[in-house]
Amino acid sequence: MSTDPRAAIAAADTALGIEFGSTRIKAVLVGPDHEVLATGGHGWENHLEGGLWSYTLDEVVEGLRAAYTSLVADVHDRYEVTPTSYGSIGISGMMHGYLAFDAQDNLLAPFRTWRNTNTGRAADELTRLFGFNIPLRWSIAHLHQAVLDSEEHAPRVARLTTLAGWVHHQLTGRHVLGVGDASGMFPIDSQAGTYVESYLDQYEALVADRVPWRVREVLPAVLSAGEDAGALTPEGAVLLDPTGTLQAGIALCPPEGDAGTGMIATNAIARRTGNISCGTSVFLMAVLERSLTELHTEIDMVTTPDGSPVAMVHSNNGASEIDAWVGWFAEFARLVGADASVPAIYDALYNHALTGEADAGGVMAYNTLSAEPLVGQEVAQPVFTHTADARVTLANAVRAQLMSVFAAVRIGVDILSDEGVSLDSLFAHGGLFKTPGVAQQILADSLNIPVSVGDTAGEGGAWGIAVLARYRAAVARGAAAPALPDYLSERVFAGASVSTLEPTAEGVAGYERFLEAYRAALPGVEAIARGTGR
Repeated sequence: MSTDPRAAIAAADTALGIEFGSTRIKAVLVGPDHEVLATGGHGWENHLEGGLWSYTLDEVVEGLRAAYTSLVADVHDRYEVTPTSYGSIGISGMMHGYLAFDAQDNLLAPFRTWRNTNTGRAADELTRLFGFNIPLRWSIAHLHQAVLDSEEHAPRVARLTTLAGWVHHQLTGRHVLGVGDASGMFPIDSQAGTYVESYLDQYEALVADRVPWRVREVLPAVLSAGEDAGALTPEGAVLLDPTGTLQAGIALCPPEGDAGTGMIATNAIARRTGNISCGTSVFLMAVLERSLTELHTEIDMVTTPDGSPVAMVHSNNGASEIDAWVGWFAEFARLVGADASVPAIYDALYNHALTGEADAGGVMAYNTLSAEPLVGQEVAQPVFTHTADARVTLANAVRAQLMSVFAAVRIGVDILSDEGVSLDSLFAHGGLFKTPGVAQQILADSLNIPVSVGDTAGEGGAWGIAVLARYRAAVARGAAAPALPDYLSERVFAGASVSTLEPTAEGVAGYERFLEAYRAALPGVEAIARGTGR
């Protein structure tokens, strides 16, 4: 740590980031070099209200305070000092959803989170109206569904925002949103840096005889990274810190969504770069040089925190199936009295997979524990199979499972390739990559793109929004702060430890053969699913 933490905290030469995730609210304090000085957190869970997933606003405030209190305690434990101010603050949260308020700022309906899928009719109508993919979870889909359902509150909507936008409003009084978070509410024109004007016109014409408001007056103002998003008010300071220790007047950066802070945390902001997260599902974010020219319902379009267009490829299925396989081998080890930890079993199986054939030798796996729209699979049906002349070795079996994790995403990337999209690099993160060099190499071969992994994600999205807060402070100082991609590369990640693997000719050719067989057998997987009555 190159700076004195106590001195930085005392001088308020720090940035505070707080992110609201689905199950945890996390707070991170960073110093002048963007290093983590302290952390705090609070666990929470959504609940069903009226059949829809929700959190109450009281829970939001309680969680905000609890995470902040936890961070302050960590600061005191580490440095024997209590912060009274910060150089800047940032708020981020899970994107999309529905938080609607009337003119008196009363909540009109319980918070509807991104998890809700009751917006099918609205999303379909808007996608056809705009010629632009509107996913079920987007805020405009939630708003339009309320209009279609003639919900009592729909005509009284005066302000619509996201979770991060609401918390930011409580702290600053400003009804604004970072462009990345706003891009999950309503389509963004990356050239203009705000909502697509023609779509606003189309929507207002569509609902003109049903509601008295104009959607452009309901949505938050859009800000890019580094812009003035207001300052902590006295009321906001007390909301965050009821002890009264925290001072008002601290600058806040534009509130952002978790997709944007994830891009920051993986240094995937520059055009022709991307990041991929592999867990229960797989998300690939590709920063584009231009917006897509055609409608692709398989691809979600959002933006970076500085407004560049981003294509998101989302596969419903990730590592859960191979995790089950590893679980079987762990159980077998116990049965035979072997002393092998689960991490050691992962490492052994994954490394052994690299000794298998590049196309898995005729072995095929489908990891589809959930339906997979990217491949047209409407029913969940995992399958493990092989040709009669396949080399059914352990290495090929495990390699096929690893290759299947990336198959649906690769099909989505092919859609982007047909649009002329290409990536120079991809940063990968998630548990699948804990065994060095295995899933990373298979991913590089599957997409024919160099793939990097490393210790660059800090404390995740909370660290990402703290970095954006720090960037806001740099811009405010007027010291010719560089553009956000350059700021990240030159000042945040310059010393990061990163390992990059290039695709190999043999691996790329092998994955092409595997994917050809994968596509060809998809109708058979559907037939199996129908045959099992699922």
